[in-house]
Amino acid sequence: MMHKLIYLIGKVIALTACLALTAHAQERPNLIWIMADDLGYGDLGCYGQKVMSTPSLDRMAQEGLRFTQFYAGATVCAPSRSVLMTGQHHGRTRVRGNAGQKNPVAQALRSDDVTVAKVLQQAGYRTALIGKWGLGDVGPAESGLPRKQGFDQFYGYLSQHHAHNHFPDFLWRNETRESLPNDLVAVGEAGAGYATQPKVYADDLFADEAIKFVGENKDKPFFLYWSMVIPHANNERSNKLGDGTEVPELGQYADKPWPAQDKGQAAMVTRMDSYVGRMLAELSRLGIDRRTLVIFTSDNGPHNESRHDLKRFNPSGPLSGIKRSLTDGGIRVPCIAWQPGHIMPGSQTDHVAYFGDWMATACELSGAKLPADRDSLSFAPVLTGKPTTGKHDFLYWEFHEGGFHQAALYNGRWKGIRRGSLSAPLAVYDLQNDVAEKQDVATEVPDIAHRINEYLKTARTDSPDWQPKSPATR
Repeated sequence: MMHKLIYLIGKVIALTACLALTAHAQERPNLIWIMADDLGYGDLGCYGQKVMSTPSLDRMAQEGLRFTQFYAGATVCAPSRSVLMTGQHHGRTRVRGNAGQKNPVAQALRSDDVTVAKVLQQAGYRTALIGKWGLGDVGPAESGLPRKQGFDQFYGYLSQHHAHNHFPDFLWRNETRESLPNDLVAVGEAGAGYATQPKVYADDLFADEAIKFVGENKDKPFFLYWSMVIPHANNERSNKLGDGTEVPELGQYADKPWPAQDKGQAAMVTRMDSYVGRMLAELSRLGIDRRTLVIFTSDNGPHNESRHDLKRFNPSGPLSGIKRSLTDGGIRVPCIAWQPGHIMPGSQTDHVAYFGDWMATACELSGAKLPADRDSLSFAPVLTGKPTTGKHDFLYWEFHEGGFHQAALYNGRWKGIRRGSLSAPLAVYDLQNDVAEKQDVATEVPDIAHRINEYLKTARTDSPDWQPKSPATR
């Protein structure tokens, strides 16, 4: 009798534990990070855009939370993505610039890097990267291949130069090249160039693949990193033909009395918007919208490489600068969070966060342990209107083109920028009263300037791949 009782108690304990684990798994949200490429702070209607139409993202903001002071990891793509993946700021993450084909190893993650994908994979999430990678490639940089960095599956571009071409003649599925029926006028390396008889648009394929992934994994927790290429320019096409926009159709902009470049840019942004609308509709159709957190953002500020008219679109909104600038126009990006039933519709926050915070946020939401040595604070409480556990004293960026540039944001208000070398004078801007960063107030707030200067002395760790250089030594 006693043995039978012990057996029954054991069964009850086991069943209780199983139910608890199941409940925990159900509580953990699916995570989707959707990232546009070179989309500016002012490129969406919900952030003040007046010319281009973005109804899906505007509706996403109406149904979710809009950040007003969210920052990319860097002002160009590769380091920004490295910050996102590692949860370490620009002065400590592995990849700190766009090295390209001349030095691919410098632009690749290594085997000992800890990425958010690895952390979520180990926590039981199914992980996928769809779209542009830029942190590893076949050959010398293979340590950074997506499936070596925590992704169960990958479909898209490995090389950022290849990703310039929106109508490529191949894409990668895991480590296998899949041919596409587009022709190629080759320019440069790694599949870059342009098509003269375009047939298949890469971002259309990525949207289909992303929607397929969520359908196949609707019954288990997943992390989807959907890294669009749109509206990035095809730089090679721009240099050869004078128009870097590539899009299957101009849609509502076809009859506008604008140059081709302006029509193409607007059509790319609106097409990007439609992809997001498709995804949100699919999540609702599958019945998993309430347990899926969707974040939409951009990898850095807007570009002018398609040769479109920046004055027409005002892509940086009230901010100064574009991509490759450390003023806020180059690094402050749109960010919208959406999860019906959890995020209050039509909400807005001035909480200061950046790409590196995704690591801590994903860990908190998934129940995973935050890896050591991260520059990451969770913004999960902000999503539901709760007080945050902490705020960054400083955020940090650097830039390696045309000399060495540094920037730091202190207490979410004071922006310090050093341009050209480590010995260059520090300019300080008061974002609270001068969001466009027009007036240097360094001499008016010497204590603030001193604090930022002292921080910049120790903010970065040494990297043999990314040494500060002055313009004369480059």
